[in-house]
This record gives sequence, structure tokens and C-alpha cells, in this order.
Amino acid sequence: MTENNASMMLRRERAVPRGVGQIHPVFIKRADNAVICDVEGNLFIDFAGGIAVLNTGHRHPKVIEAVKRQLDLYTHTCFQVVAYEPYVALCEKINSLVPGDFPKKTLLVTTGSEAVENAVKIARAATGRAGVIAFAGGYHGRTMMTLAMTGKVMPYSSGMGLMPGNVFRARFPDALHGVSEDDAIASIEQIFKTDAEPRDIAALVVEPVQGEGGFRVASPQFMQRLRALCDLHGILLIADEVQTGAGRTGSFFAMEQMGVTADLTTFAKSVAGGFPLAGVCGRAEVMDAIAPGGLGGTYAGNPVSCAAALAVLEVFEEENLLTRARTLGDMLMERLQTLAEKDARIAEVRGLGAMVAFELFTADGHPDPELASRLVISARERGLLLLSCGQYANVIRILVPLTASDVEVDEGMKIIEACLAEL
Repeated sequence: MTENNASMMLRRERAVPRGVGQIHPVFIKRADNAVICDVEGNLFIDFAGGIAVLNTGHRHPKVIEAVKRQLDLYTHTCFQVVAYEPYVALCEKINSLVPGDFPKKTLLVTTGSEAVENAVKIARAATGRAGVIAFAGGYHGRTMMTLAMTGKVMPYSSGMGLMPGNVFRARFPDALHGVSEDDAIASIEQIFKTDAEPRDIAALVVEPVQGEGGFRVASPQFMQRLRALCDLHGILLIADEVQTGAGRTGSFFAMEQMGVTADLTTFAKSVAGGFPLAGVCGRAEVMDAIAPGGLGGTYAGNPVSCAAALAVLEVFEEENLLTRARTLGDMLMERLQTLAEKDARIAEVRGLGAMVAFELFTADGHPDPELASRLVISARERGLLLLSCGQYANVIRILVPLTASDVEVDEGMKIIEACLAEL
């Protein structure tokens, strides 16, 4: 019997817990660059990018070739048992790419959640403090500690009870919803007055552009104020670049555009072109705060993923993908702003580089998650995969591979325009 999406969904429901969500009821058979082919032979332009994992596209030839070469050598030793050069080479590369004119060291792990969790561990060890400040709307992972930091209960921690303590929530600037930068800074000062003294806070964790929070962009001025606040109180600034990193915003790390440097930077997603790899890079003296054996993991910095990541870095240089990210971002922003002038339901278009989104409101000026959901479904029916996000699930985000052609991007935008015209 030939499988189709419906039959595969039935198998999935029987075998996989419902807590593992699925945005599109589609099963992939093959993918190339920015196009996915499902088990029924339907083609989709991929504006989701595996949630920001495919900046270099599906199955980039250079990445695939690097992985094949590595598979012929070895696939696993555990770096803490028998080390291997690709791990060290990648750390050297990352150390040179992360902003900051100071000696750096890099830890490799497997997932973005692990990266953020380890960044907090390192910050606690380096400062001798336990508290963490995060932001409403932020997303930092699905482990217990990172869930405590993630500023959205549904669906991430719903029904799981209270998360670990010592995490305090500040407001994130969002002019559209009435939160100014002064309000955000005041909320941190309020934490110091009512919840925890500054001397008890190890780290302040911030996404330069909130991902799941709706692609809300922190201004350079706001980041500079956070830096000054951290410096005043001896708090480590952690930049969560899991989604913004690996070139999505037009610089390899978004913090390059913020005019400040973080003490610790987390990365994951697109850095390895679809293979599981993540890490923490930071000031050498901070990274060395934990004793030997306190960091790592069985699969952390897997050699196959390291080989893929080294190839991704070469692709960025050879194909000028940072320039492409900026050009693509300009194209998307211009197209969406033109659309917003005609459609009052688009309350705001925003982004940084090729990390672009638009927020949907009702006619009476309220967030419209229903319209966002209908748009995602309608676009899929026309051959385009989209993602929603945001505090109110009313934001459509675009994470198309940077390697997508202008023709594919144009076709995707035409589908969005056609869908909105009908909805």
C-alpha cells in the first residue's frame, strides 16, 4: 500500500505522543534547497526552514559531501574520551566569529536548549550567584531550566507544574503593544527592588531578536543599556543567538549589529546545516570556571555535525550569504510593507536581515491569531510552508533559506498576497 499524508498521520497518532506538535499535516519524501516534496508528490516552497535551521538550504551539496567524507572516517568516540580535530577546528572558527575583542573559548553540545542551559551553568559557576533574568516572550528551550526562562506557558510548560526557581522575568520592548525601552529597563530595576538583589543575579539572558516571541528586534540602544546595567552590577550578559545566529540577520551573529558584546553567546540551529549541533562561546576566563568533567555530553560536538558545520562556514564565505541575507531581507521587507499599505490587518512589519515577520490585527485593533492560523493553512494549500509565532500567535515569520532563488521567494510572496486577498 502506498502511503499518503493522511495514512502517515494515523500512524503518527498511534505511535507518537500528542505533546509532540506538528504544524503541517505533511510528511516529507525529499527536499532540495528551498523546496520540499511530500510523500504524495506535492511540492512546497519552504518559508519555515526547519524553524531557522536551513539557512544554507536542504541538502547543500558542500555540506552533504563533508558529511560523507566524515562518515568514512569515524562517527563517534565521545570527545571527552578520545578527541578529534573537527571539534577543535570548529571551536577555533566560532571563537573568531563571535563578537568581542577578548580571548574566547567554545563548548559544543547538541541542542539549543542544552546550549542555554550550559550557559547558565557557566554563569553561575563564574559568578557564584544563582539568579537569572529573562524576558517575557523569550524562548530558550524545553529543558526544565530553559522552560523556566521561556516567557510563554502555552504550550511549552502547560500542565507541567511550576518550573525551577531563581528565574525572574523582565518586560521586552514592544512599541506596538505599549512597552517602551524605558518600561523594559524599569522592569529590571523593579526585580532588583522586589525579587532579588543584583548581587544574587548571575546572568541576564536576551535574544537580540526574539524568535518565538514574534521577531521583536532589540535596538542597539536597548542592548547598550542592558550591557551597562550588567556591568554596573557584575552580571553576565548572555546573548541567546540560537535562532538569530549563523547568518540569518545579515551578520553571522546578530550582536555584531548591536554595538555591544555579550559575555556568553549561545548558538545552534543553522550552524550545522540541518545536523544537530549547538554550543556556547564566551570569555575564556568565564568559560573556564567549571572544573574538568563538568561540561560536555555523550554526543556533544558529534564529529559528523562538526564536519557539517565547518562546511556551512565555508558556504557562507564562498556564496556571500551574509550579503544575501541582507539583500533578501530588504526584498521581503519592501514587499511586505507594500502589502501592509493596502491591507490594514497587517499592523506591523519588522525584522533584521532575512529574519522577517508581520503581525496581524483585527479590524478593531486586537491581535488576530485566527487570521494567522487561516493564512498558514491557506498558504500550505497553495504550496507554501509558513510558521506563526508571537505572544498572541498572530505573527507570521519568514525563515526561507538564504540560498533560495529570487524566483522561489517571489512565488512564495505571491502566495501570501493571494491568500490575504481571499481571507
